[in-house]
Amino acid sequence: MQNGQEIFTEKGVLLTHEQYNMYQEMFAREKEHEAEILYLKQELAQLKRMIFGSKSERHIGGDPSQLSLGLDAGAITQPEKETEQVTYTRNKTDNKKGSAIRFALPAHLHREEHIIEPEEDITGARKIGEVVTEVLEYTPGKFYVEKYVRPKYVLPKEERIVIGELPSFPIPRGNAGAGLLAHLLISKFVDHLPFYRQAQQFKRQDIVIAESTISGWFTASCRLLEPLYERLVTRVQGSSYLMADETPIPVQTKDKPGSTHKGYHWVYKAPVDKLVCFDYRKGRGRDGPEEFLESFRGMLQTDGYVAYDMYEKKDGITLFGCMAHARRKFEKAKDNDLKRAEYVLERMAKLYMTEREAREKGLSFDQRKELRIEQSLPVLQELGKWMKEQLPDILPKSAIGQAIAYTLGLWPRLTRYVQHGQVEIDNNLVENSIRPVALGRKNYMFAGSHEAAQQAAMIYSFLGTCKINNIEPYGWLKNTLQRLPDHSIQKLDELLPC
Repeated sequence: MQNGQEIFTEKGVLLTHEQYNMYQEMFAREKEHEAEILYLKQELAQLKRMIFGSKSERHIGGDPSQLSLGLDAGAITQPEKETEQVTYTRNKTDNKKGSAIRFALPAHLHREEHIIEPEEDITGARKIGEVVTEVLEYTPGKFYVEKYVRPKYVLPKEERIVIGELPSFPIPRGNAGAGLLAHLLISKFVDHLPFYRQAQQFKRQDIVIAESTISGWFTASCRLLEPLYERLVTRVQGSSYLMADETPIPVQTKDKPGSTHKGYHWVYKAPVDKLVCFDYRKGRGRDGPEEFLESFRGMLQTDGYVAYDMYEKKDGITLFGCMAHARRKFEKAKDNDLKRAEYVLERMAKLYMTEREAREKGLSFDQRKELRIEQSLPVLQELGKWMKEQLPDILPKSAIGQAIAYTLGLWPRLTRYVQHGQVEIDNNLVENSIRPVALGRKNYMFAGSHEAAQQAAMIYSFLGTCKINNIEPYGWLKNTLQRLPDHSIQKLDELLPC
């Protein structure tokens, strides 16, 4: 006590109570500034990675031998490698050096044959052979008209008129055939070509079709496909294992002139049943999956979005996480804490090596489960223990701190897959199904209405299922549009692309 004031010692310096409090406040502000600077550096590094960095998610660890190289390094003696002599026999090619190597043209293509006779007089000449040259050509798709002529007759005895019955068309009283409708839909939702660009292509062939007419054909086609879509939804909801994810889609609405509403396509994929379903919702709230998955019972795999948290404790549903999402957090944290990030990425690489081994060996679900318990479970146990030990030593707002906190928060979901051979390690399969939507956004920009967004979800569902099952989408869609008008609603499963 000096002059009624307490004396505090800080690093050998005598301070009054007031000075000590000021020092503590300055120290706290300095820590806050350090954390803010670190956060801004992380953001800058992430932006640079997004612009200039590699987009591949494959982890390639650093080469320790590179660290030993320096400007003053002496000669490095390389160990001698054993050599062996390999001999083999191969057929000698006929082509001369510099000549073109032509690939074989497909045998199923139509051939238009042109016979070129010599200009010389060949009267009395004997043919000794021929030289065939084939050139691959292309003619843009051509329109044609199917003309149905139905003679009318008057029966002599009954005195009534009879006429042949027209086949059912996809659009009643419409003049667009199933092939044209399928082409319009495939061009937009597979080749990402908006309707107005297709109309411009048609115009170059002297076929003028208004964009409003094409939009009307699209709406009518979707109306015809609705019962089949509802059947697909029922099949997906009845699966025992689903992956779920969501992606935004801009939508034009009357209440937002000059701007767009941010709607969402919720995607549900059944990997075992080879089905995928898109469900459009006006928002990203939990009511979307809650309504779609109301009757679902089984295994559900998602990312860490909070809308899925309600399924952690729901009866009949086992919730699984996505290791790829956790891995990306550590990939982004490399600029913040390379040593810790590399430690986690190397162990996650071991987990994916086990998955690759199971795929290459074609293991059954039970065999994959046994392999995971043997190889992946020890890695996960070690990794979980290590992350818990690191928490006290890292800044919570740092990139590595956020990555560890995110991963530990979902750790039970992320590790459950080991005990279920049917479940994948991550959610990447459903993310692959979303890619056509992302490509479409860059081309047709937005959906014209909420109804159009749901119709797009319907078409994406069918085409995504075609892709999973390696079915040619145009042929399937044309055949389906032809058959649906007369098809029994009790036998819709026959038309599903699976």
